[in-house]
Amino acid sequence: MQLCTAYGLLYTFLNIYFWVMLAYALVSWFPNLRRYRAADYLSMLVEPVLAPVRRVIPPVAGLDLSFIVVLFLIQWVNHQLVAPFACRLY
Repeated sequence: MQLCTAYGLLYTFLNIYFWVMLAYALVSWFPNLRRYRAADYLSMLVEPVLAPVRRVIPPVAGLDLSFIVVLFLIQWVNHQLVAPFACRLY
């Protein structure tokens, strides 16, 4: 049961991180939002994950492919590797 709970927590964490990354993308599209402190906090959460991926996959024509790769990997890991072992509450 405890392992099931750990997978459930990991599943929830990855879902929350996915939405944090989408919020970061939204802030990057609207320069007026960057002046708020929340934008700095989003950057502190997302940039450490994106920086190593950017070294491997640089931006192409202004499009940050590393961001797309990380979003895809989060969803793949969450749904293929974590979700089958997470507790079902229903």
